[in-house]
Amino acid sequence: MRALITGGAGFIGSHLAESLLDLGHDVAVIDDLSTGSLDNLDRAQESSRFRFVIETIRNETVMDQLVSECDVVYHLASAVGVDLIVSQPVEVIERCVLGTEIVLKLAARHRKKTLITSTSEIYGKGTRVPFAEDDDRLLGSTTKSRWSYSCSKAIGEFLALAYFKEYGLQVVIARLFNTIGPRQKGHYGMVVPRFVRAATENKPIRVFGDGTQSRCFTYVGDVTRALIALMDEQAPDALVVNVGSDEEVSIMDLAERVKRITGSDSEIVLIPYREAYEAGFEDMSRRVPDLTRIRELIQYAPTIELDEIIRMIWDHERRKSRA
Repeated sequence: MRALITGGAGFIGSHLAESLLDLGHDVAVIDDLSTGSLDNLDRAQESSRFRFVIETIRNETVMDQLVSECDVVYHLASAVGVDLIVSQPVEVIERCVLGTEIVLKLAARHRKKTLITSTSEIYGKGTRVPFAEDDDRLLGSTTKSRWSYSCSKAIGEFLALAYFKEYGLQVVIARLFNTIGPRQKGHYGMVVPRFVRAATENKPIRVFGDGTQSRCFTYVGDVTRALIALMDEQAPDALVVNVGSDEEVSIMDLAERVKRITGSDSEIVLIPYREAYEAGFEDMSRRVPDLTRIRELIQYAPTIELDEIIRMIWDHERRKSRA
């Protein structure tokens, strides 16, 4: 199989490229390196079955050729992290909406099955936990840029489902819940690498808000295996599927775990949201996926627990520091 990965130099995309190569597939990656990194592709570039194109997915001419030459499309190119969402809302909206529209249009033109990575942000401020794929959405005001990402990704989902309904394009929509692992960067607000880096350097571990908000973290290798398995499913309808872990942990507990595992002397400090992001910033108190659908589809179960993932990220950070 020939797979095209948009955003393939990013954290999840580079791990997906390696997983597909390990399975014997040919892999082409397109990435403009705005948030991705060439270093992430070091192992992939050792393979003769790998091809890398540095370009934006909004270059329709380049994308048309790449899509025509592949068998399946994994669309991962997107905005990364809350920091970017708050500081560059125009870029976030254009990348999520315009980029996804181009990918879907070309995939429909060339009849290529496509996976769209969406996000747990879709569920907004919903209070019904765990979140099931068909649940209603509850979002804040349009005056809060925080919710622009959720709306942009929702438009991407609507587009994907519309292309299935109108043109018969085979689509899978994977809603990812806090994927973590080696190579993830803390530059854009990603909480685990940010905590691990601070602990490694014995700097204050900054917890935004009051620390009681909870999340579920999933190892990137479990996520990439799930994405590949979902694309192998021969479903008659478009698939919308949560992908993640349902092991819930508060952000304060996460900080304490990181401190314990790394043996750090770092102080854990609370930072108000208005200082971390912007005045009036709104967050979700809990974000837990209902995994019933993905378990029924592909017998999915996370294999790596949170403490072990933290150790893996810590080992990766120490190796980078020594290098």
